[in-house]
Amino acid sequence: MAVPHSGFGRLVRAWRDRLSPADAGLPVTTGRRAPGLRREELAQLAGLSVDYVLRLEQGRAKNPSAQVVGALARALQLSRPERDQLYRAAGLLPPQDGSVNTHVPPGVQRLVARLGDVPIGVFAADWTLVWWNATWSALFGDPGSDRNLVRAVFTGAAPPVRPERGAEAFAMSLVADLKDAVSRYPADAQLDRLVRELRRTSHAFARYWDTQTAAAVHESERKTVTHPEVGDILFDCDVLLVPGADLRVVTYTTAAGSADAGKLDLLRVTGGRPLTTS
Repeated sequence: MAVPHSGFGRLVRAWRDRLSPADAGLPVTTGRRAPGLRREELAQLAGLSVDYVLRLEQGRAKNPSAQVVGALARALQLSRPERDQLYRAAGLLPPQDGSVNTHVPPGVQRLVARLGDVPIGVFAADWTLVWWNATWSALFGDPGSDRNLVRAVFTGAAPPVRPERGAEAFAMSLVADLKDAVSRYPADAQLDRLVRELRRTSHAFARYWDTQTAAAVHESERKTVTHPEVGDILFDCDVLLVPGADLRVVTYTTAAGSADAGKLDLLRVTGGRPLTTS
């Protein structure tokens, strides 16, 4: 029997109250009435409206989708048992073990938040962006609703990034990773739909899919990101694996004291928004 939706709201409120803004990568200001997150901060982290979060907490919004519950679970930095409890409180089945994992452990989220000077994005096995920090947003912009990197690359919607090894080699490595994910998650319907879609809509993807055989080995690589406000920035890009979670943590770092580091500092200050003059 499903837990009433008021129980869902109580869980969200209780877990919001216990999460430190610092652990969520938010500035800690004076005059806060409670140690936890404000409702608008949770809404921002989960990509939801403040009004919708309010209605969920008050039990006035019914039947939240699995996507909404997953976003709240990540924003609240829940453990896997807590995440499953939140799904059940919403009347939903928790994600099954045969599905691509999109749950980011709290320790990984705290790591991403505290390394705020470095653009960091966390990707699932199918290269869907599931967590990122403010510096990542300043560099690449708002991730939007479709956060799958493979789809973005093969539809031309990816950010302007030039890998040192070349765009084709990078695209082929993504396809190899996706084939590996399919072999490990054969029952994941969303992953199957993604592959079918790209094979139908992208000749390049279909060609690579039919020829790639092994998963890519990710090594440190130099990439140039072209930002509309500061121009080209040269980064060292590294892909770190999270044991037991099947996640990839992608970091972009610059050499200290370099012109590239100065450009990244400027983006952190402006949030990547256009510079204005008085």
